[in-house]
Amino acid sequence: MQKFVVEAVGSCLDTLMVSHFSFQTQALGCGCVGQAVLSRGAHGGPMTVSVGFAIAVTIAVYVSGGVSGGHINPAVSLAMCVTGRLRWTKLPIYILAQLLGAFVGAAAVFGIYYDAFMEYSNGMLEVTGPNATAHIFATYPAPYLSLINGFADQVMSTAVLLLAIFAIFDTRNNSVPKGLEPIAVGLLIIVLTCSLGMNSGCAMNPARDLGPRLFTAIAGWGMEVFTAGNNWWWIPIVAPMLGGVLGAMIYIVFIEIHHSDTQPGDENDVYDKYELTNME
Repeated sequence: MQKFVVEAVGSCLDTLMVSHFSFQTQALGCGCVGQAVLSRGAHGGPMTVSVGFAIAVTIAVYVSGGVSGGHINPAVSLAMCVTGRLRWTKLPIYILAQLLGAFVGAAAVFGIYYDAFMEYSNGMLEVTGPNATAHIFATYPAPYLSLINGFADQVMSTAVLLLAIFAIFDTRNNSVPKGLEPIAVGLLIIVLTCSLGMNSGCAMNPARDLGPRLFTAIAGWGMEVFTAGNNWWWIPIVAPMLGGVLGAMIYIVFIEIHHSDTQPGDENDVYDKYELTNME
């Protein structure tokens, strides 16, 4: 009974930290986009958005990484389950927590910048057009982008994300010094958004996209958030999940299984701290 209570409390704490992590990243990340858009470029642009989102993730991992492993992305959580690094029973709980945190983070940004939203579009909350603001919260495709190209875009970018994350936390590779892993992840996000962000904003995270999209649907933008871009909304949900598993498997098949056997006592205690590489 005592063991059950301890595990239940631990699961609740994990869930709360995952939600907090997702909220913090979404609030700060969307805040960067909102500041750039609502100021019409006077207080930010593509580079501040890229760096801002990356630093938001870095800080959030430092805050919650020791408790929950710093989960914010369902694609990462799924890849970890597929590769045996996370219990499958935690996956639905983590995904719900990630969605909730992203939803609340989007609501926080809307509340903080409410007056700016009203001034920017004369009180109208638009999904498309010159005064569109829905893209502050979720990703939308460029006018030229097809669904097939967009799907491939998200599969590739998320595959690279997971491949690199597995490398960063692999202590048998050229591992990052302990305590600097979140910074390496932040730098990874910067290079991905700078190189693969033009087509659709480089979501790479179903929760980061779906949670805020749900918020905009009920906050005044309406159901157009799901029909815009030729019904784009499902691409940043399905494609990153597939790409994440693909990237993780590529790393394991081509890198991880070729390591020499680790000798007893050689393990780095990063395993104890970060669930990203903690076999359960």
